[in-house]
Amino acid sequence: MGSGSIRIHDSGLQRKLFKIIGYSDQQIEDRFGQLLTAFTYGAPPHGGMGLGLDRLVAMLAGEDAIREVIAFPKTQSAFDPLFEAPSNIEHEQLGDLHIRVVMPKV
Repeated sequence: MGSGSIRIHDSGLQRKLFKIIGYSDQQIEDRFGQLLTAFTYGAPPHGGMGLGLDRLVAMLAGEDAIREVIAFPKTQSAFDPLFEAPSNIEHEQLGDLHIRVVMPKV
C-alpha cells in the first residue's frame, strides 16, 4: 500500500556519501550547500510513507493537478523555488547518464 524510509539528516554523513559517489567539494557546495547547512542546525529526521493520498484528494476535490492540493508544489514548469532545482548540469553528468541534449532548429 505504501513505502518510505528515513532520509539522511546528518551533514557529515551526507557529505561523505557525496564524496564516495565522486562529487568534488565545490560540486557538493554548489549543488547541496543549502541542504547541508540546514542539517547543521539540527534538521529533524525526515521520513514517512507515500500512499498517493495527494492524487486521491485531487480527484475528490475535482482538481486536474495534484499541485492544487499539495502544500509545497513545484511550478508548472517543474521548477522547485525552495531548492532552485533543477539547476545546471555538467557535460560529464550527461555522459554518465547517456543523455544527449538536442536543440531544435529554428
